[in-house]
This record gives sequence, structure tokens and C-alpha cells, in this order.
Amino acid sequence: QVQFVESGGGLVQAGGSLRLSCAASVSAFSSTTMGWYRQAPGKGRESIARIDYGGGTNYADPVKGRFTVSRDNAKNTVYLQLNSLKPEDTAVYYCNYAPPAGSWGQGTPVTVSS
Repeated sequence: QVQFVESGGGLVQAGGSLRLSCAASVSAFSSTTMGWYRQAPGKGRESIARIDYGGGTNYADPVKGRFTVSRDNAKNTVYLQLNSLKPEDTAVYYCNYAPPAGSWGQGTPVTVSS
């Protein structure tokens, strides 16, 4: 059964940093494109970053230059480094396939105070 377990969220002041992790129980992880998504209060879930099997990355405009996605195939884990955080980055952060498929994990909440 495919499972995504996100961790690393928390409360941080504007301008601060966090590193999120996602442990993915998926087959052939090393050949799978993975993505990070977020859902802010009262809004829909949006795609913010993706990393393909070769390490190629793409970012949504709101996070470009501030967030960095990486992966460790030996650990079946995807990371998201969040720098220069803004209050508008407050959301629950999720990982999934890119494009997303199947069940979502519980996510990890990030709260950025001004």
C-alpha cells in the first residue's frame, strides 16, 4: 500500500527556515517523479515543487528562489527546504506523486508569523 508520511513542519517567524521530509512507501521510488503540495486555510491544494528521477526540479512562481526540493533514493525520502518564509506560506504541506495519485498523507503544518 502506497503511503506518504510528512514531517518537519512547525511555527516559524517570517524570514525563517524549515526543512520538511516525506517518507514514501512506493515501489520503484528512484524512478518516480515526486511533488510537494500545500493547502492554505480556506484554499484548495496547490502544487509547489516537483523533482524527477534524474533530479530535475520545477517550482511554482510563489516559491521559486526560496524553496528547494531534493531526494534521497536510498531512503525513499523527498525533502523540501523552505527559506525566507512569508506569512502567505502558512499551509499544510503534503507530498505525493507528480502528478498526484492515490491517497494523501496527513501532511505537516507550517505556520509563519509576521
